[in-house]
Amino acid sequence: MRQSAGPCLLLCLVLVSIGAAAENAPDGLIASPEPNWPQWRGPRRDGLSDEKGLLQSWPTAGPALLWKTDGLGMGWSSPIIVGEQLYITGDLGDDLAIFTLDRSGKIVWRAKNGQAWKSPYPGARACCAYSEGRLYHLNAHGRLACLDAGSGQELWAVDILERFGGKNITWAVSECLLVDGPRVIVTPGGAKALMAALDKRAGETIWTTEPLETDRTSNSSPILFRYAGRRLIANCSSAHGFGVDADTGKLLWTVPLTNPHGVNVATPIYGQGCLFFVTPYAEHGRLYRLRADAQNITAEHVWTSPIDTVTGCGVLVDGTLFASGYREVKSWLALDWQTGQTKCELKNLTTGAAIYADHRLYVLDEEGTAALLKIGPNRLEIISQFCLTAARAHDAWAHPVLHDGRLYLRYHDTLWCYDVKE
Repeated sequence: MRQSAGPCLLLCLVLVSIGAAAENAPDGLIASPEPNWPQWRGPRRDGLSDEKGLLQSWPTAGPALLWKTDGLGMGWSSPIIVGEQLYITGDLGDDLAIFTLDRSGKIVWRAKNGQAWKSPYPGARACCAYSEGRLYHLNAHGRLACLDAGSGQELWAVDILERFGGKNITWAVSECLLVDGPRVIVTPGGAKALMAALDKRAGETIWTTEPLETDRTSNSSPILFRYAGRRLIANCSSAHGFGVDADTGKLLWTVPLTNPHGVNVATPIYGQGCLFFVTPYAEHGRLYRLRADAQNITAEHVWTSPIDTVTGCGVLVDGTLFASGYREVKSWLALDWQTGQTKCELKNLTTGAAIYADHRLYVLDEEGTAALLKIGPNRLEIISQFCLTAARAHDAWAHPVLHDGRLYLRYHDTLWCYDVKE
């Protein structure tokens, strides 16, 4: 009995210490304790880089190409970077492949996480997440695998749809996993759990969130943040934006987020006590202000914008939200975070994804145009741009990654690495 209680007691102590630390910490996004770019959209999952000393404009042909690596298969996942290693996924033949590359672009090893996705829009979806020497990845069929980051050896795996009574969706599970201390967070959207936390060492269930009756999983990825002394997680299901207590999984609020396809893609955005959710066709972009009392946290609708972002998410910089539209808003907008007012509009790029660093937005639009944008409170200006691929692209949906003065851009089979140091 004493031996079996040891790991449980240790886990409980860890969870208590995490909760206690949150009470005294400032509000805001909670960064991964891992170095570099260890997860989806960077250390805080917000698409913001703290790097300085970067090129403020590019040569006509683009920044200097350091290397490119082919043979990565079909897919839209971006690399994550920890130390001297890059990790990226792609569908090769019948398999979902996880690749490790060194800083020169050479493939070090390749592992497998179940089957490739061959239904509508074939290709790998989710990015890996890194924590304490391990990789975590969720494939398009709902197979969550933990691998040794040094060798690629699989340590454990769980079918999250089977475990939690979920069903796959039209364009497949695409969630980029969140690692929170000793837990891996996933959104199965099943009859047994809307969201769940698994022990990252062994895959056992730690907590679950009560299901939403008619909801299923979706393509969105969660964020972790502090608000009013509590650690919270926000994500999207097939018909709602929602928030849960990060330490217990208790469902705290839901907001409507419906569209005819039952799919939500864009990661929520948090800032200054507010959350932004966006979906095309119906709800569009909506900001909610969080309100806390002794027991509950609620979300109060503040404004709605016609922005209808899908794959690109958005970035919040100094009180301005930058994001692209999709069907109704065929441009890039700068929105005032407090009012939703459109400050400026840029029509020279199609829908796409952006990250921010050193006073610039780094954009990859879905036609394969890479662009460097100068931003201001009421300004969006293309400073430089080049065509990433000679192929006629309409699905360049992988998000840019920037680390150590290097810009990484992916289009299906190929990953490019550019030098953007000043």
